[in-house]
Amino acid sequence: MWGLPFTLDWRRRWLLRRVPAGPLQDFLTHPFPLPALDYRGVEYLAVDLETTGLDAKVDDILSVGFVAIRGNRIDLSTAQHRLVRPTQAIPESSAIIHQITDDQAAQGEPLETVLRDLLEALKGKVLVAHHAVVELSFLGLACKRLYGTPLLVPAIDTQLIARRWLDLRQQPIKPGSLRLHALGDQFNLPRYVAHNALSDALAAAEIFVAQAAYRDSGRGCPLREFLTRW
Repeated sequence: MWGLPFTLDWRRRWLLRRVPAGPLQDFLTHPFPLPALDYRGVEYLAVDLETTGLDAKVDDILSVGFVAIRGNRIDLSTAQHRLVRPTQAIPESSAIIHQITDDQAAQGEPLETVLRDLLEALKGKVLVAHHAVVELSFLGLACKRLYGTPLLVPAIDTQLIARRWLDLRQQPIKPGSLRLHALGDQFNLPRYVAHNALSDALAAAEIFVAQAAYRDSGRGCPLREFLTRW
């Protein structure tokens, strides 16, 4: 449906006239940052999801973590970690990874409540995630189910940035080198407990800030240098 001449913000305006009233419509009323802007003048929201699996069509979101980035500074006062009540039992193979049990998940909030608050925090910002296809697919399908329209948002994938840089240098990608905590080690960043939505969102935020600082060398650069989706 969308041709190359149509920017993401053009699509936002097009959808705004068609999406029903509610949290997604409110989200779409806020213009997206322009790709030509200096990235330091843009706001971001680093997001991570823990899920029962990797297939958004059949698996559930179990927890959501997010924290805002303002230019090149992480605003820890905005950090949130939310448990989501699933629609099915949590597979044992999944629980071993994220350590969320059925009893804990049963105390979680409805997905609609958590998604409403996430969209509120994401207004006018760029989504940042590591291997962002997971977050974009799950959030996109959740919006489709709840509001009738998939999520449209500019996005940055810290894993894809790292892959691009290696490709430009014609360097081979070593197994595991593009994982979240492996990239954190490359930038000498703190190591957090893995597979917790908030700590992984914070790790992604720190990696993006480090990648951006490495790229601009103090001179600044346009947002489009980092965008996966614009």
